[in-house]
Amino acid sequence: MLNLAISVVPILLLIWMMTKRNSLPSHIALPITALMIGLLQLLYFGTDATLLSANIISGMLSAITPISIIAGAILLNRVIALSGAEAVIRQWLEGISRNQVAQLMIIGWAFAFMIEGASGFGTPAAIAAPILVGLGFNPLKVAILALVMNSVPVSFGAVGTPTWFGLAGLGLDEAALLEAGRQSALLHAIAAFIIPVIALKFVVSWQAIRRNLLFIQLSIVSCTLPYWLFAQWNYEFPSLVGGAIGLSLSILLARMNVGLETPEPSMHAKSEKIPFGTVIKAMSPTLMLIGILIVTRIQQLGIKAMLNDSTPMLNLNLGFADLSISQALIFKLSNILGTETSWAYKTLYVPALIPFLLVVLISIPVLGMSGQLAKQAFTETASRIKIPFIALVGALIMVKFMMVGDENSPIMTTGQAFADLMGANWQWVASYLGALGAFFSGSATVSNLTFGGIQQTIAHTVGLPETTILALQSVGASMGNMVCINNIIAVSTILGIANKEGYIIKRTVVPMMIYGVIVGLVSAFI
Repeated sequence: MLNLAISVVPILLLIWMMTKRNSLPSHIALPITALMIGLLQLLYFGTDATLLSANIISGMLSAITPISIIAGAILLNRVIALSGAEAVIRQWLEGISRNQVAQLMIIGWAFAFMIEGASGFGTPAAIAAPILVGLGFNPLKVAILALVMNSVPVSFGAVGTPTWFGLAGLGLDEAALLEAGRQSALLHAIAAFIIPVIALKFVVSWQAIRRNLLFIQLSIVSCTLPYWLFAQWNYEFPSLVGGAIGLSLSILLARMNVGLETPEPSMHAKSEKIPFGTVIKAMSPTLMLIGILIVTRIQQLGIKAMLNDSTPMLNLNLGFADLSISQALIFKLSNILGTETSWAYKTLYVPALIPFLLVVLISIPVLGMSGQLAKQAFTETASRIKIPFIALVGALIMVKFMMVGDENSPIMTTGQAFADLMGANWQWVASYLGALGAFFSGSATVSNLTFGGIQQTIAHTVGLPETTILALQSVGASMGNMVCINNIIAVSTILGIANKEGYIIKRTVVPMMIYGVIVGLVSAFI
């Protein structure tokens, strides 16, 4: 019992620090929490100081992955904005529909759904949220909407990585993995009737939602129906296919004004129609981004294997660790400080250099940007990522410390306490354990890797269907994206929002809790 209290107190303190009236920003609260957990590991759990030091090194280096993705996303956003392409896209989208609900559903829901299916890694919010802000929506409200909306497709995000990789170590055969995917898709699809509506409420009024409810539900179903159907035989492409079909149908429905109230005339009402070629040129960075993501993520094309080639090209002993560099430029440190702790960075596969930087370098001449404007884009990007980098270092060291101790680690102790408390009623709260993992780690995939084993053990112990509990874990990890600190930092940084992480968590935790209730109820009938 004392171990549980010791394990939980730092996280409760972190939540309090970030949500109290005069909340601390994440770049202060997270390092404080990491320091506290480190001291507890050292003084209470008796963890070896060398092992903790190795995890500090690994945690600091691990921040390179998310910060490089965030930097790439910001850079592309600044290029699109400074070149004038964003203004063209905004005018085109206003031409499809000036109805705010339609714009939020097309961009914040369907477009982000498709991007999540192709890439994951926070790219949906990185691409969709700035477009919505460009249309005149409040950045803070858009950040909350983007976080809540980007939950349904996550189990099959980045071409299914949270499912096929996140549950890979559980010894499931192909049929069991597919069944877990099917059930995840069904749980998400049913919750989707409600969750995007709640997301909209953060930006527009209930009256506007009621008046446009038919369009909202048609847009939701246009994504989730093909998503669920595709999941019956594949766990890689449901979100990508569902998002592509849903985006096309949502635009078509909006053009035909199906289920939408007619918006009030605006000062832009008489804006000229933009030539199709101009729109394609303005959209070319986004289209390139999607194209490159798809090509580099589909296993059968062979490029994914090339970008993940771990064949050693160079091996060096650095004294404190062994460095290896593979043919695909995967940098890996092993045996850090003589421990089993390691770190790796997939230079060509992490969506930073490819596709973000690559698309930026191509887009600068395509969009006709001057050298001065291009330099401005890089300068603004550098200035925006300094503080988030500190926050992410704190978050990742905290996560590493929480996981030290294997079966007796604070994170495992917390998870097991849930199971002991609930017993055979576990399925009602199983999704919240997945969400807890995403909150800690910043990744649905890591949550599945971390808690999948616990969920499987609990299912066997209390006699619940294994695939149902694993589906709830996967869905929970996805809904945890709403409160995941890494995602909140990322979208806030991209939109230029400072010190509002606690404010955002206090609001996104409500739809996350509702999500868990819905899937818990539905799981009893599948």
